[in-house]
Formats: sequence, structure tokens, C-alpha cells
Amino acid sequence: MKDTETKLQQSYRQILCAFLENKSEQGLYNAQQFTKKLLEQQISPEELVSLHCAVIDELFPTLPEEVQDSFDFLLEVMIGYGLAYREHQSLRDRQRELESEIEVAANMQQTLLPKVTPSIPSLDIGVLSVPANKMSGDYYHYVQDDYDCIGIAIADIIGKGVPAALCMSMIKYAMDSIPEQCPQPSELLENLNRVVEQNIDDSMFITMMYGYYHSTNHEFRYSGAGHEPGFFYHAEEDTFEELYAKGLVLGLSKKTKFREYYKKVKPGDFIVFLSDGVTECRVDDRFIEREEIINLIRKYLHFDAQEMVNRVYYELAKLQGFNLRDDFTLMILRRKV
Repeated sequence: MKDTETKLQQSYRQILCAFLENKSEQGLYNAQQFTKKLLEQQISPEELVSLHCAVIDELFPTLPEEVQDSFDFLLEVMIGYGLAYREHQSLRDRQRELESEIEVAANMQQTLLPKVTPSIPSLDIGVLSVPANKMSGDYYHYVQDDYDCIGIAIADIIGKGVPAALCMSMIKYAMDSIPEQCPQPSELLENLNRVVEQNIDDSMFITMMYGYYHSTNHEFRYSGAGHEPGFFYHAEEDTFEELYAKGLVLGLSKKTKFREYYKKVKPGDFIVFLSDGVTECRVDDRFIEREEIINLIRKYLHFDAQEMVNRVYYELAKLQGFNLRDDFTLMILRRKV
């Protein structure tokens, strides 16, 4: 160890002397190369200052006492700086690790969402899901059978980041394991609730709405687990009705039962599922009213379902200065005439 210190001091002395004699660019370049050697040997900033002090003391032994004292002062400063710098580097490395983990989780989330919108002859379907940040707590899912009947789900995972992504994957695979002959919505939520209650932390829970559209008789049955109510549009009356579904959030109690609701869907009628990122859009110092959302949807009734969803999102994002404060998910299923 002593030999290493002596060699470093000799090398530093040669480089410093050469620079003081010539003050050339080559001297500065040699100093930079020497710095790389110090990094390889993990020499701290305060050790470098100590090395410089030792060489200066050797080269200029008659320096004023005040100058020598200033080097001692600098050494103390660098000891504190070195500790703070290493802590900063450690935090930065940890931040990079977290960012990498979040990137992986965000990519995983994208693979969990449906790749394509189901094609149902009797339905026009539109959906848009936009995360407020890299990670999203919103989730939606389709389950289509061989008879063009479709189950639709929208969920909001209370809790963000990597745990939300893992929770999302659990929901997806739990729903994918359900037979194509979809059970009643209330039964599906009860099955999911048992899975969630057994597998997630007490600090997390999930809100969800699940509906099943029967393409033969055009009936829509749905149940809710504490999720934001959607809307039902009656084309004949040109009226909107709140799609309310009472029920506890998933994961609170293993024995929770869910009530089932029923709607007859006529030509032109449509169902709206949404997340609270839609209804809790902030405009200045207030939240947007549900009636304002209805008016926005009504404004674009003449478009197809996907264009309706896109335009409503654009209007709400514009009101927020295109800076979403919460994840946004909007789904519309309209019966074709």
C-alpha cells in the first residue's frame, strides 16, 4: 500500500513539475490521463488533495505558513465533499436502477393490455387508455366468445409503480383463466375478489366494473366493485343515465357478494365505461362535473365510437394543458342500427 502511495506521489510530482515548467496543453492532457488512473485505483477526492499538498510541500518547503494552512483547510473541505459526493453517486446509481425497473414494468404493462379491439358485428367499440406518467394504474380487458358475446372490464389499481404492474398481470391471467362461456358479472367479480384478497398487500386494492354483452338478445349485464360509475345512452330518448353499480372494492373481504344489474340495449344505445382520471379532470381550481363529460360525449355522437373516445380525450387533455394528473381510460360500446 505504501509503495503504491509513493509511486502515485512520484508520478504526480513529475506531471506537476512538467506543467509548472512549460504550462503546456500536453501537461494538462497528462493530468487528465493521471486522473483516469486515480479513478481506476478508487482514489478519493480528499486523497488527491492530500497528494497535492505533499508534493507542494516537497517542492516549495518555504511557502508562507498561511498558504500551508490553506491547504489543510482545503483538505478538510474535500473530506466533507468526498463523503457527500459518494453519497450522491450512490443515490444516482439507485435512481438509475429504479428508472430501469420502472421502464421494464411500463413495457410489461403494455403487453398486458389488449392488442386489438374485438370485432363484433353488432357492436361499435372504441377505447383509449393514457397513463399520466410512465406507469399506469388503469387496466381494461375484453373476453370474447365464439358467439360474438363479449365481456368487458375496466379497473383502477389503487397504488402505482411496479406493484401496480404486477397486480395488473395477476388480474389479466385470472380473467384469462375463466372459461370462454363467461360467468355472470357478479360471479366473475366474486372469483376475482378471492384471488385479489389472497394475493395483494393490505395497502393496495382494486376498483372494477365488469359487463357482459349478449349479442343475440342484446342484453347487457354488469356489476361493480367500487368503481367510478359510467353512463348508459338511450338513443330513442336522447338521454344519458348513470351506470351505477354498488359493490365493495376488490381485496377488502374474501366473502364479498356483488349485485348484478341489467340493461336492454336498443339500436344506437351505448355503454360508457371510464376511470376516475376522466371524472376527476381538474380545470383551474375545480373538478369537472359529470354533466360536462356527458355534454362532451353528446357533442361527438355523430362519430364512430373510437373517434368519440379520441375527441373527448383531446378536449379534456386540452382543458388540463395536456398535463394529465391521473390515468385516463374511456371505453364506449355502441349497438349498431
